[in-house]
Amino acid sequence: MNITLLLISIYSIAAVIIIAVLNIMQNHNNKKIKKKLENLEIEKNKIDSTPITPELAKIESYLKNDKLEVMYSGWKTRLEDIKNNQIPKISDLLLEAEYSLKQSDYKNIMYKLAKLEMEIYKVRTNSQFLLNEIKEITTSEEKNRAIITKLKAHYRTLYQKYNESKKEFGEIAKSVDLQFENISKKFEEFEVVIEQNDYIEITNIIKAIDEMLNHMETIIEEVPVIVIMATNILPKKIQEVEETYKKMQEKGYPLDYLNIEYNIEEANKKIVDVMDRTRVLNLEDGLFELKVLMEYFDSIFDDFEKEKLEKTNYEDQIRKFNSKLKKLNNLITEVFLQIDDLRNLYNLSDEDLKVILQIKTEIETLNKDYKILTSHTGNNAFAFSKLTKEIEGLFVRLVDLEERLDSSLNVIGTMKDDELRARQQLEEIKQILKEAKAKTREYNLPTIPKKYFVELSEAQSAIKEIVIELEKKPINTETLNTRVDTARDLAFKLFSQTKEMMKTAMFAEMAIVYGNRYRSEKEELDKNLTYSEVLFFKGEYQKSLEISINALNRIENGIYDKLLKLYGE
Repeated sequence: MNITLLLISIYSIAAVIIIAVLNIMQNHNNKKIKKKLENLEIEKNKIDSTPITPELAKIESYLKNDKLEVMYSGWKTRLEDIKNNQIPKISDLLLEAEYSLKQSDYKNIMYKLAKLEMEIYKVRTNSQFLLNEIKEITTSEEKNRAIITKLKAHYRTLYQKYNESKKEFGEIAKSVDLQFENISKKFEEFEVVIEQNDYIEITNIIKAIDEMLNHMETIIEEVPVIVIMATNILPKKIQEVEETYKKMQEKGYPLDYLNIEYNIEEANKKIVDVMDRTRVLNLEDGLFELKVLMEYFDSIFDDFEKEKLEKTNYEDQIRKFNSKLKKLNNLITEVFLQIDDLRNLYNLSDEDLKVILQIKTEIETLNKDYKILTSHTGNNAFAFSKLTKEIEGLFVRLVDLEERLDSSLNVIGTMKDDELRARQQLEEIKQILKEAKAKTREYNLPTIPKKYFVELSEAQSAIKEIVIELEKKPINTETLNTRVDTARDLAFKLFSQTKEMMKTAMFAEMAIVYGNRYRSEKEELDKNLTYSEVLFFKGEYQKSLEISINALNRIENGIYDKLLKLYGE
């Protein structure tokens, strides 16, 4: 029973706490919504107090033309709509929201708050747009007069600058004077229109004056340059080009490819066209076109200088080419005079002969092309820059033919060198064999192994093969080189083996002599040394050395190194 009462008490307390918390949260939420409604009320009042009516009242004193009356009527209608319809609608929405808040209808109040914010934003925007449009007129005179004051200052600056350099404008000065008069008339029109309160036309006049002054700024900057270039600088430049062109033609320079006469004619037309347009103050691309002409005629002088350099270069190339071509012609002629003797003396392949014949044919073609080029030089048909490229092309072909002919002749030269080298190496190989034989007599060997005599015989046979190849006509250099390489390898191998055999035999004998001191003490050593002596006298020196060293090493460890040191090896 007590437990039941306790549980009921706990539930009751919890319910009271929950209700209290909910009430607190609801009150807090109500305060937030109420605060938001108050802020929206303030926003509505701000819109209502927007000074549209006073500004609109100012317009009544400006009503001097039909256009402004139409605008005034429209603004008044829009203001009435804001005052009589849009703002009252906001007031109604505020009342509805307050009622929903009292009824604790939170679902409805959130919707109405969102709608209120949207409606206030829309009405505030409409009011601001309307006020700005009206102020555009009410503040127009002050603003426009400020603009016109700046434009007049700009006009005076330009006019003063123009008067200071009027001589530089030449015949174009009349057009510029007339344009300044037109701008001055526009200022007068502004005063008339502003008196009539025709604010739409005022904007057009201000825009027109601004554009005319900007154009005048360009005129003052560019026209003097155009005039001096079109009437002085370019005509002199063209005359200088014409004179230089004629002089170079008289000296034999082929300059037709530059189309000088046609380009001068077109340039004069362009100068006339630019001046015609400048007289009516149409400067579009005029200065740019004259600068392009100036750059072109400057580049012509570069072309003239290039032709002079190319002529010098071409004449120098011709001299060098002619000298090298004569040498090549003489060389190929000499080769073909000896070709039969070379073929009989050396085993020249058909491919080698074919390459030389092909080179001869190409040299003949090169001579023909060179003759054609020199004929073009004499008739002044081509520019020296083109002729230089042609001679450079012929030079490339000439160098290629020289290299190929040298390569072919190197084959023959190599064959001669191979023969000479083979004869020299034959003597060297004979000397190596002679030294190898002499070495066998330096140490009194008990026996020379049969294998040594076999290798000696092979080396001597290889030498005989070299002699046979050298006596053949024509000489096959490939076979000859093979024979020389074989004989040399065999000779060096024999010489190396001779040295090694002598060294091994001498060292084997030393080991036996050194081991004699232990014979009486070591029966096993005595047997091994006896066997080693037998092998030594048979000529098996390596095996004899191995047996004696192994036997001694059991008695005296490291004997091999000691023997080396003892006998100064």
